Amino acid sequence: MTAKVYTIASGKGGAGKTTTTVNLGTCLAGLGKKTLILDADIGMANLGLVLGLEKSEVTLHEVLAGKADVKNAIYDGPNGLKVLPSGISLQGFQNSNPEMLTNVMGKLVENYDYMLIDAPAGISKDGVIPLAVADEVILVVNPEISSLADALKTKVLVEMIDSTVMGVVLNRVGTTATEIGNQKVESLLDSKILQSIPEDPNVRNASAFRTPVVVKYPESPSSIAFKRLAASLAGIEMPDEPDKSQVKEGFVDRLARALFGGI
Repeated sequence: MTAKVYTIASGKGGAGKTTTTVNLGTCLAGLGKKTLILDADIGMANLGLVLGLEKSEVTLHEVLAGKADVKNAIYDGPNGLKVLPSGISLQGFQNSNPEMLTNVMGKLVENYDYMLIDAPAGISKDGVIPLAVADEVILVVNPEISSLADALKTKVLVEMIDSTVMGVVLNRVGTTATEIGNQKVESLLDSKILQSIPEDPNVRNASAFRTPVVVKYPESPSSIAFKRLAASLAGIEMPDEPDKSQVKEGFVDRLARALFGGI
């Protein structure tokens, strides 16, 4: 078994890379796939924070500093997911050698079906390595012009190092009436949209509980979208969503129809 390695990248911070990494990884693990998520943003690590692992004594920092074995830096997450967080201390960041990431990946790929790497935002020397070690890169983009412009720069960088962009996760869709549409996004980035993730307050609510939204609110709109993305990557066909027009009318609906003529 050799893991399929996806690096989750974006051109700017705040697009939703970490949220996508955590929830996609959790969904893949829930499908019975041996999955590891890794925080390669060693300077501004957030993956451990959102899962309540920020106090972990051994992290990727110690591994990249040559002070610990990688097996001691892997922790249990939801649905059997495995998590390799980076530390949050500046000293740990200073002691880390990002170039060791390739060796770390080599020790792990035989143990998993999928590995998801949460890459640093922007373009930097440290950010190139996570892009280079991936089988394919998934861009997380918001439907607004600055996010698209920065994502395009990242895509160009990916191509310069002979890596491949698999496609785009269009995140926080439906935030504004002026957002850029799917067809325009695909045209500008010359990449297909793998999945659109709708704007969903449950994502922030779940974050307050240090829990992925797909676990805390499994039926929320964003959770359903993340599940569809995971199923697509795993080659599993999900059933279509039910046609709401065919859902049985409830008492409140009947009362509203009687009082207000169906309004």
